[in-house]
Amino acid sequence: MKDKIKIAVLQKRSPGRNFQQNTYIGIEEMDKASKAGADILLFPECFITGYEFSITYEEAIDEDSKYIQTFCEKAKELSMGVVITAFTKGDLKARNSAFVIDKQGKIVMKYDKVHTCDFADEKCLESGENFQVCDFEGVKLGIMICYDREYPESARILMLKGAEIILVPNDCCSMRPRINALSTRAYENMVGVVMANPPGKNAGCSCAFSPIPWDANDQCVDMDIFVADEYSEQIYIAEYDLIELRNYRSREMMGNTFRKVNAYAELLNKEVKEPFIRDKTIL
Repeated sequence: MKDKIKIAVLQKRSPGRNFQQNTYIGIEEMDKASKAGADILLFPECFITGYEFSITYEEAIDEDSKYIQTFCEKAKELSMGVVITAFTKGDLKARNSAFVIDKQGKIVMKYDKVHTCDFADEKCLESGENFQVCDFEGVKLGIMICYDREYPESARILMLKGAEIILVPNDCCSMRPRINALSTRAYENMVGVVMANPPGKNAGCSCAFSPIPWDANDQCVDMDIFVADEYSEQIYIAEYDLIELRNYRSREMMGNTFRKVNAYAELLNKEVKEPFIRDKTIL
């Protein structure tokens, strides 16, 4: 079993809805990440297809498309994993998806964004139904996509399903409070959290957080592995010591040991009350 995992994070925007060009750019970035010694490369949200709207079912791709298969072939060639993203074909509409591809070039998980932004352009999409965790080289990885991270339940379910590190493809602005939230998700679930976001004004700020907030002497330590600036276009590296992470998770009080789940029934109540009622006809 691996002692460490090195995760490369791409802060870069694909230039539009040119699937072939975006794939070519993504393959170039995989070469760069491989040279940096990465075990896996995380892309921002919808990199192959571009995060542009509106998107139809017919325009979306599936895992058998030449674009996804090109990333599978490159992963096998480099012996490096990749989390590549795209609009994909759902049942009736497009979905916002991330594929975890292992070092042998096999798709080990396809995750469809659960919390689609139904109040904005993503109302044209179909939501995923569940959160998933996969095994990548002996490490349990979970995925949240962008708006998923606004809900603490997303990360909590991934933790309950065994995630040790959560990867977050993102395409969003106003990042300061969202970075703080990701750090909190790492702390409260005792998981590593890594996010990739495209650069730009009020955007960027790709980041990675350790789940470990204090040392063996109970002295607080910095959980930030890195937080990028807004504009830089590059690959960042987050390395996790898996022995240290697992030792910490085996002894501390967060996680699932002391939760009082009998008090949580209201979390499954679907009723929406004021002040949260919205007129969906004008969204």
